Amino acid sequence: MAKSSADDAELRRACAAAVAASGARGEEVTFSIRVAKGRGIFEKLGRLAKPRVLALTTKHSSKGEANKAFLRVLKYSSGAVLEPAKLYKLKHLTKVEVISSDPSGCTFVLGFDNLRSQTVAPPQWTMRNIDDRNRLLFCILNMCKEILSYLPKVVGIDIVELALWAKENALTLDNQVSNQDGQETSVVTQTERKVTVTVTVENDLVSQAKDEEEDMEALLDTYVMGIGEADAFSERLKQELVALEAANVYQLLESEPLVEEVLQGLDSASAAVDDMDEWLRIFNLKLRHMREDISSIESRNNGLEMQSVNNKGLVEEMEKLLERLRIPQEFAASLTGGSFEESRMLKNSLDKSCLGPLRKAYCVSLNLLLRREAREFANELRASTKAPKNPAVWLEGSNSGGQNGSSADTSTVSDAYSKMLTIFIPLLVDESSFFAHFMCFEVPALVPAGAPNVNKNRSGANDPDDDDLNLMDPDGNDIKPDNTSVELGTLNDALQELLDGIQEDFYAVVDWAYKIDPLRCISMHGITERYLSGQKADAAGFVRKLLDDLESRISVQFGRFIDEACHQIERNERNVRQTGILAYIPRFAVLASRMEQYIQGQSRDLIDKAYTKLVSTMFTTLEKIAQGDPKTADIVLIENYAAFQNSLYDLANVVPTLAKFYHQASESYEQACTRHISSLIYLQFERLFQFSRKVDELTYTIAAEEVS
Repeated sequence: MAKSSADDAELRRACAAAVAASGARGEEVTFSIRVAKGRGIFEKLGRLAKPRVLALTTKHSSKGEANKAFLRVLKYSSGAVLEPAKLYKLKHLTKVEVISSDPSGCTFVLGFDNLRSQTVAPPQWTMRNIDDRNRLLFCILNMCKEILSYLPKVVGIDIVELALWAKENALTLDNQVSNQDGQETSVVTQTERKVTVTVTVENDLVSQAKDEEEDMEALLDTYVMGIGEADAFSERLKQELVALEAANVYQLLESEPLVEEVLQGLDSASAAVDDMDEWLRIFNLKLRHMREDISSIESRNNGLEMQSVNNKGLVEEMEKLLERLRIPQEFAASLTGGSFEESRMLKNSLDKSCLGPLRKAYCVSLNLLLRREAREFANELRASTKAPKNPAVWLEGSNSGGQNGSSADTSTVSDAYSKMLTIFIPLLVDESSFFAHFMCFEVPALVPAGAPNVNKNRSGANDPDDDDLNLMDPDGNDIKPDNTSVELGTLNDALQELLDGIQEDFYAVVDWAYKIDPLRCISMHGITERYLSGQKADAAGFVRKLLDDLESRISVQFGRFIDEACHQIERNERNVRQTGILAYIPRFAVLASRMEQYIQGQSRDLIDKAYTKLVSTMFTTLEKIAQGDPKTADIVLIENYAAFQNSLYDLANVVPTLAKFYHQASESYEQACTRHISSLIYLQFERLFQFSRKVDELTYTIAAEEVS
């Protein structure tokens, strides 16, 4: 038998040193051998795996615990020193299978029951020759039998031949003596000798083969055949199978009286099931109606309960307001005398000189209440809105894969802003209207929200310009406000004092939404435009000014986002030399798609300006980056302009502004292609062009008759 690495004492000492260095205490290396190759991630990637060494170790416990056996896989480090790579416990070994697809028979797989994940392939190794394979497998089986008292299943190898090989070739053991300080003092030369401890394993392997042979002989005895009559036995089994298939088994079963009883029982059970299904359907319908009734009752109860709570809260606030409201005695007499009907308000009003202080006192008192309500509502709105904490970074100049833009849903942010406007804009309009009437301003009245206009003609009932906020005369007809009225200026000044400070809470909501998702400025801009288009009454001048300020603030915030995005694009120019498709090209397509989703109302102009600024910066930065390396400038332009067109093809078909830049990119792409092709042609045929140029020059310097 050829010399094997299993007989290498130096290899075994290196394995023992590696195991000791890994921190394993009390483990003894009983067997070590080199493998030709193993299956791993390197082989999947198309590269050869590094050399590996397999070592069998045992750990004997001094505390009465069971002995343990391990299979260690060791690899060579960069310094050609062995170090542990993997560890397998032999107690989990269930199968040893020799791969039949390997004609050499040197490849085998060890199956462990603790490798549950299907993505983890069982360990597979290829030995240098059959003797090395048998040495390792027999040593593994021997350790399983001696230490763990069981044998794993052996597949793909003749266990009789393995037992015979074990008798003819005994395993070689190393005898080493070490002194106390760890220095080796003597090594006995390896010799091949018979190992009596393998008798048990050989017997077990042979017994497995004998059991299988006995089972086959018992089956053949049933048909009075010998072990050498396999063909006759196979033919006999085929004939019996044909006879069984030809038999009319169903007819035999139907002739039995018990089958009739079973069929009758099945019919009765089927009828009962049908009846039960009908009952369940009826009960389900009744339960659904009952659930709907219960839900309706609960909804009405909740509405009544909410109304009761609101009424109670309103009464409490009115009582607090009345406690803080102090009216001079001379004013109280005038207020309590006569009727408060609106038609008689001017007749029963105080002296003009008394209205100023009264209006001012009213504005100061109510201003505190309105500001507190707005502040508490805005704080509660922000606290109850669930939104992502990490802001999105859309066009950061990074070459990492994937998109940095957040895909989290931030619709709750714009919904919160819309709810703020929905609650407070009508409230502020109503407060303005009430203040104008209550404090006897000589201005036309506001049409209350939802109040019918009895003089509207039927053809104009659905007029889109009719927003129920126009001024109206005493007969209910819409009229144009008198801009020259002095009272309007006084009223607007009083409304400014009444509602001043409440705009800060609206600004806080806008700033909060911008920090979460700057793109939500598009939605908020459209929502603000929709409310602004409905405010046409002069008595709601403060509300209109508030909406104008909100629209301006949203535009400024969105402009900040666009400027920062442009800075992120320009930072690509200062980075290391760029190659391939720039990161901001595909990210802009994602950004543009998200911006188109958020458009509401008349925000198209806001988005188009943003597109113009972003794409202009992108193209300018691309040209500067391309000029950094004249040799590859045209290639960089071709790749990036093509990527721009591919990513924005769908959006360019529906967005005119993007279509304009799409065509601009197409023209730049064609120009870059033309330059690149021209340079390639000139590079390939440079000498030909030089020859042609020289010929042309000769035609001017040499007469035609001199050319032979």
